[in-house]
Amino acid sequence: MTRLRLAAAAGTAITAGAIALFLPNPQASAAVTGTATGFASVNGGTTGGAGGATVRATTGTQIHQALCSRASSSTPITIEVSGTINHGNTTKVSGDSCNTAADRIELKDVSNVTIVGVGSAVFDQLGIHLRNASNIIIQNVTVQNVKKSGSPTSNGGDAIGMETDVHHVWVDHATLIASGGESAGYDGLFDMKDNTKYVTLSYSVLRDSGRGGLIGSSDSDLANGPVTFHHNWYENIDSRTPLLRGATAHIYNNYYHSLNESGINARAGGKARVDNNYFKDSLNPLGTFYTDLPGYWQVSGNIFDNVTWEATEDENPAGPNPVSNTSVSIPYSFTLDGASCVPAIVQQTAGANTGLKTSNGNCSATTTSPTVKPSSSSPTPSPSVSTTPTQQPSGTNLSLASGAGADGSSKASGTSYGNVKDGSLSTYWSPSGSTGDISIKWGAATTVSRINLREVTSGVIGSYQVVNGSTGAVLTSGTGSGVITFPATSLTKITFKIVSASGTPKVAEFETYAS
Repeated sequence: MTRLRLAAAAGTAITAGAIALFLPNPQASAAVTGTATGFASVNGGTTGGAGGATVRATTGTQIHQALCSRASSSTPITIEVSGTINHGNTTKVSGDSCNTAADRIELKDVSNVTIVGVGSAVFDQLGIHLRNASNIIIQNVTVQNVKKSGSPTSNGGDAIGMETDVHHVWVDHATLIASGGESAGYDGLFDMKDNTKYVTLSYSVLRDSGRGGLIGSSDSDLANGPVTFHHNWYENIDSRTPLLRGATAHIYNNYYHSLNESGINARAGGKARVDNNYFKDSLNPLGTFYTDLPGYWQVSGNIFDNVTWEATEDENPAGPNPVSNTSVSIPYSFTLDGASCVPAIVQQTAGANTGLKTSNGNCSATTTSPTVKPSSSSPTPSPSVSTTPTQQPSGTNLSLASGAGADGSSKASGTSYGNVKDGSLSTYWSPSGSTGDISIKWGAATTVSRINLREVTSGVIGSYQVVNGSTGAVLTSGTGSGVITFPATSLTKITFKIVSASGTPKVAEFETYAS
């Protein structure tokens, strides 16, 4: 594989050939893992930048430079991204093969592009925008806190937004996060409108947002779809999972937790095939809402766990006991996991930096993470992990400091987040399944370089990630519990993410230390 770190000055106008990119090489092997699934795989399929050059970018400007340095706007390219991409390192770049902007990652008037995270790739407050684009793959990235009001603003408040003649897009193993709803300045996490077709969103996390996403910007924007959503984890979303106007969507093996107002909203003739999903602790997860223009659904094998159905004048839920009122034909092959195991398999596989795991269709995860060959432009390796279960760190346990708090992705009945910071080994937190997140947080920036994760029964936790909860950056990863060290980091929240386990973990204490 040929890789080249892009190093032209930020903001410099670039024409094709100004940077010595190695363009199409039939032997080039992209870092993207797997092949497109769902509707992105039909009618020609989605291959992104396969067959073209592979370059490395650590800034938004370098991403734009890579697009602008191609021989043409359709020359295949894979852009490996690492680090944090934000407004401070993203500028508009000009060239014959691109059409970029300073306030977003712009894939406009282009085709045959892959953007793939290598290590931790975080787009912070900076959205990704597709317009008049085709054959695009986005994999293993986090996009967080993109705003349409306040400061800074980007991409109309959408984490990933597509509009105007976009087709064949595969977004895979992405983490899309907001920190509130429209009143806080955010819009959708995954929006498609104005003739966007043949899209798949797979193995992704959509969390903490007022709006999950839409297909169709209004009840007259009906020329979109089809779209596939599978093995995604929606959590703490108010509505639009998705909002489906006029389009066809295949929605299978997704885990929906804490849908606060409504979920899948099929309206204005939209048709949703909803297979083997798991809905938990949610209100009105399926139906036609906020309109008198009905939509339709075909339902099979779904589990509704602690779900409330409430019908009002403009809310027409499909349940209780949803039944099909249409039939949707699917033109591609797929294998369904049983709905009962969907929470566990999705929490193991969905999101960025989870090893690009997928389901084998039998409720088990397979790891297909690529091997990236070392090169002069390879990112700095993850810090080495030191795990010594019996060695107690010295210094003050910052988790016990005044004002320190705790939260997490879920909690099993009878357990509490606060139990991991009460100084007692007799109380504990467990996730609702075998995997989940537990966090310690502070009201002000706190420097942490070492944690001690203490299990009630040692050896249950398998693989893990330690994550900067403020930015989504992975600080380190490994297996087991005990004392874990990493470079000193100033943060307001630190998260221990349990990726796999041999049973239900019981975390008695999540201790944090400055050194």
